[in-house]
This record gives sequence, structure tokens and C-alpha cells, in this order.
Amino acid sequence: MIFTETKLKGAYIIEVEPKADSRGFFTRAWCQDEFIAQGLNPTVVQVNLGFSHRQGTLRGMHYQTAPWAEVKVVRCTLGAIYDVIIDLRSDSSTHRQWIGLELSQDNHKMLYVPEGFAHGYVTLTDNAEMCYQTSQFFSREYANGVRYNDPAFDIRWPLEIQVISEQDKNWLDYTF
Repeated sequence: MIFTETKLKGAYIIEVEPKADSRGFFTRAWCQDEFIAQGLNPTVVQVNLGFSHRQGTLRGMHYQTAPWAEVKVVRCTLGAIYDVIIDLRSDSSTHRQWIGLELSQDNHKMLYVPEGFAHGYVTLTDNAEMCYQTSQFFSREYANGVRYNDPAFDIRWPLEIQVISEQDKNWLDYTF
């Protein structure tokens, strides 16, 4: 696995190293030892799948607050998504900055999302599926979000948002 730190400290793009032959390929998508060697949290307590029927479906921007803050490792298993994270750590030099990248069934990239980040994505294809591992169980009491179009972040989504939940559309302005 190849770990590349993004401009947001602690957030990594993870690329697999497929071993190919006439049958296809085989690769490691998770290794506790490799995460520990990178200084990353290797805890996995839950694995979630999300499926969206239509291109332009947005889910996010979600996070959990302490003591239920969570690390996520996100990948796209079918189709393609544009995955976005925002650094919400008030003591960070990259506070309120965001990055976005395409995760797809073809590029096999993953994104390591540290605690203190909001996460969301828009589907770039119809019938897109994403999978993510979390270091903490879901807690509705500590679940929160920021709006995908909040001017505090000025996220540049690659296509028009077609489908979004009322909750995700109506998060309050970010004030930290």
C-alpha cells in the first residue's frame, strides 16, 4: 500500500499495489501493520456501505464529535464518487480547508479521514457504491454536519447536485 499525505495534515490518499496476472489482480486493501507503521489509527469497529442510484447524489458533510469522533477509510467499490473532506480541527493550520478527489472502482484509491474532519461525497456515475471503515461506532447523539455549500468552505463540486437529503441541505452555517 502506498500512503501519500494530502495538504491537510493527517489525511492520506492510499493506493493499492495490485499484483496482476492473466486472471486479473490481487491486492491488499487493509493491513493493520502498515497503518501502524504510518502512524495512523488502525482501529476498525464498523464497516458501512452506501449505494446511490443517480449521478449527482450528495451525501454529507458528516462528522462525529468527541468522545465519538471517528477515523474513516473510504473507497468506492462501484462506479465513481467525488469524495470531499474538510478540516474542522480549530487548532489546525489547515482549519476550514478542504480537498476533494475521485475515488472509483477503476482507480482503487482510498482516503484516510482523521478525527475532526467532515466527510461527504457526490456520485459521479449512476449506481455508485462506496464502502468505509470507521474507528468508532455510530452515535446519533454525537453525529453532526456542515452544509455542502456553506460559504465558509467554498467547496467546488464537479457537477450539479441533483439529489440530497433535507438534513444535509439544511445544516447550519459553520461558525467555529
